[in-house]
Amino acid sequence: MSDTPSRPRAETKTAMRVSGLSQSKDNSFALRPDAEELEAIARELELSALRKLSFEGRVVAQGSRDWRLEGRLGATVVQPCVITLEPVTTRIDVDVERSYLRDYEEPEMPEAEVEMPDDVTTEPLGAWIDPGAVMREALALEVPDYPRKDQAELGQMVHAEPGTAPMTDEDAKPFAGLAGLRDKLKGDES
Repeated sequence: MSDTPSRPRAETKTAMRVSGLSQSKDNSFALRPDAEELEAIARELELSALRKLSFEGRVVAQGSRDWRLEGRLGATVVQPCVITLEPVTTRIDVDVERSYLRDYEEPEMPEAEVEMPDDVTTEPLGAWIDPGAVMREALALEVPDYPRKDQAELGQMVHAEPGTAPMTDEDAKPFAGLAGLRDKLKGDES
């Protein structure tokens, strides 16, 4: 069985053993990956660069058997613009929460359907809680899918064989042909 973010291996340096967590006070963490780790995360997420990354927070008891991770993720990412390929720098600052439940049950779904559960912040409680894995997952979810430089717009390409009129986006609109037909019929009536 492979390890998941909710069940990291013991040798993960950011993992916290659940049996060692204090029930009565905060179990704080502050993660600031070094340059080598930033490069590895940038490669993993296919970023041009990851300039800054920090994840600070705490793990607190939630009742007598469950735990809650509360943190603040901060990052500066650089990606190529989807239009111009120029570098786009994005600042990410978000709150991150996860609940780890001892009696967690996977939501039942018909086999034919694949849906995301309503609550994606709840996970089964294992022997470890890994703020480092949560940090990477939260960053991956927050990185823009289609970064775009300010004022960058797609131009319009028009192609046609020699001697024919090129078709534009305006011509391809569903009612453009009807408008032309209407105008032609009006011309025939006069």
